[in-house]
Parts: sequence; C-alpha cells; structure tokens
Amino acid sequence: MPHQILPPTGAPRVLAVAQLSNSLGDGAYYVTSALYFTRVVGLSPTQIGLALTIAWAIGSVTGVPLGALADRKGPRGTAVLLALATSASVGSFLFIRSFVPFLLTAVLYAVAQCGLAAARQALLAGLVEPSARTGVLAHLQSTLNAGLAVGAALGGLALRHDTREAYLAVFALDAAGFLLCAVTLLRLPVVPGSPARAKGEPRLAVLRDRPYAVVTALNAVLLLRMPLLSLAVPLWIVERTNAPSWLVSALFVLNTLAVMAFQVRMARDIDGPRTAIRAVRRSGLVMLASCVVFACSAAGLPVWATVAVLVVGAVLQVVAEMQQSAGSWQLGFDLAPAHQIGQYQGFFGTGVPVARTLGPLLLTSLLVMWGVPGWLLLGGIFLVTGLAMGPVVRWAEADRRRGAGNCATSHDGPADEYRTSAERHVTL
Repeated sequence: MPHQILPPTGAPRVLAVAQLSNSLGDGAYYVTSALYFTRVVGLSPTQIGLALTIAWAIGSVTGVPLGALADRKGPRGTAVLLALATSASVGSFLFIRSFVPFLLTAVLYAVAQCGLAAARQALLAGLVEPSARTGVLAHLQSTLNAGLAVGAALGGLALRHDTREAYLAVFALDAAGFLLCAVTLLRLPVVPGSPARAKGEPRLAVLRDRPYAVVTALNAVLLLRMPLLSLAVPLWIVERTNAPSWLVSALFVLNTLAVMAFQVRMARDIDGPRTAIRAVRRSGLVMLASCVVFACSAAGLPVWATVAVLVVGAVLQVVAEMQQSAGSWQLGFDLAPAHQIGQYQGFFGTGVPVARTLGPLLLTSLLVMWGVPGWLLLGGIFLVTGLAMGPVVRWAEADRRRGAGNCATSHDGPADEYRTSAERHVTL
C-alpha cells in the first residue's frame, strides 16, 4: 500500500508531505466545523450556509488572478504566502463570536485556499516533466485521502468529547497543518516566474480562451459527483430506501479507501490528451451505470439486497471518480500555455466551488424530489458531458496551434526563453 500512496523521491515526495500536513487538519476540520460554529460560536445553520456560499463564490473568482500572480512572481513563494494566509484564517476562527467577522474570515479562507490550489499546480508544473504530472497528482490525491481519513478520525474524537476545548484543538491542529505546509514548500527549488507579457497579450489570457472555458465548464458538470457522494446519496439512503443510516458512513469510508488504493493505478496509462479523453469518456459511461444502480435501490428490495445495490453503485461511482480525476488533471495542464499554468489552473479549479455551490440544490431537486427519473436524467447528463469532452478538447488544441502560429510570426521568443528556463528546473 505505501508505494501506492507515496510518490517518487525528490520534489513529488516533498509536495506529498506538504499535502499530508494540511489534509490531516482539514479532515478533522470538515467533520467538526459545523457543530463548532453552531454550538460554540452560536451561529445559525442559515448564517453558516450563506457565509460559506458567499466566501466560495468570491474564492472561485480570485483563483485566476492569484494563479497569474504565481506565474509572474514564482509559484513557490506565492504558495508559501497563501498557505500562511490559510493558516491565519483558520486560526482566526478560534476568536470569532459573531456573523460579520465569521463572514470576513470565511472569505479570507476561501480566497487563500483557491489561490493556494492554483499556485501548487503551477509549482508542480515547474518541477515535474509533463508526462509525469498526472501520475504525481494521483499520488498526491492518495496522500490527500489518507490524511483526510486520519484527520476525520481525530475529529471524531473531538465530536465524542463535544467540548469547546476539543473543537478549539481541532482548529489549532488545522492552522498548524497549513503552517507546516508552508515550511515544507520552502524545501522545494525555486521555480522562476514568467517574463513580462508579450505585446498585445491580455493580463488574464485564460478569460479570453473560449475552448478552455468550455472544457472547464464540462469538468464542473462532471464534478457534481462530489456533492452527490457527500449530500445527495446520504439523503437518498435515509429518505428513499430501507437501508440503515450507518451505510452513509460506510460508503464514505469505501470511497476514501478506494481512492487511496487505486487512484495511482487508474492514472498510470494517462500520458496525453488522447488517453485523458478516453478516461473522461469512460467516467461518464460508468457514472451513468452508477446512477442506474442507485435508482434501483428504491425498488423495495430486502434490506440486505438494498445495501448490496448501494455498495455496487458506490463502487461504480468511485471508479468513475478516479477516471474523471486523472483525465481532467491531464487536460487541465496540457491545454494551458507553459508560461501561464497558474492562472489557467486557477480558472480550471473553479469547477470545484461551482459544483459545491450549485450541486446541492440541483441534486436534491433531481434525486430526492424526482426520485428514479432524476437518477436517470443525472446519469444521462454525466454520459453526454463525458462524450462532449473529446470534440471540445480537439477544438482547444486547434485553437492553441493557431495561436502559436500567430505568436511565431508576430514577435520573437520570450515564451521560448521562458520554456527553456523552466525546463532547467524539471530534473528532480
């Protein structure tokens, strides 16, 4: 199992340690934060939901300029500063006692998190050769899940004690984790920032890249699998099936362990746009099958049979998740210009907050209210989206080739100079 989680030595291993250091605290934070803010701080669920929705909406918008900042100033320093900002925001939650400070701190947390994700991707791109990036990201995803699982167990201890001190210890752990993440990132080599923009090149070029925007939108639709597992399936199990409620936790553990064990293997054969397209296409097909199986769990079967059907649906869902993740990682990097990885990854990463913001309302309406027809419609959406990725990626590649041709005839080679500089930092 360790070789499935730990990446190769060098920069990938250091990135994994940084990932693990903050995911431990995040796992504990995720399972305790709602109760902390309601029971200790005294906020209402409506206030918490409103603040987090606003915060992540702002965070998703700021990911692009913060990613562009990482491109210009260098991704390592930017990632370190944003990790420190995240640590500070989590630590600030310890002193929040009313709604407005909570909202402001939540905005800082979301902005720092979205920017940190973009800067980390740019840092990885500067340190790992293109053919190895998806494999390294698969290792990092396994590391992330391992940290979240252990952190969730620690958070469970805090929930068992259910005291103010226990919750405060969790927040302190998360803040310390991001502080350790910042220190760990300093062990990596410096990746140089990109040169000044070429004449006529927009400051945030990704906002004018229509093919990349469509790829990002399709990926956001496929990311609806995230609130599907965390919200829609639990509600479906409790309200529409005769399965025991403990199955909700069991399916979450199944998902976490599966990603830890098999994500690296799933990503092993993905090394370019063609293989990435096939992975995304397969993920759409498997998600359709998963939705059909989940729909069958409402057929009034014996309890043991309902449990078995739900487990099969969850297995298909996690297989689709691993294929979609690996394929989208490859496409997100391959379709981005080498000197603008940060801002492009910042834009590509908006799919996560968009799915988490819009997904709950959409999925609860489709599945809990519509029932079986909603599952079938959702499965069809996943299938069509997965199939659409191929033509859109080919459009993006053709657009990139045209853009490269225009650049070659309009100005000399600062971009080539940057690529040569960056390539000197690829060796681990």
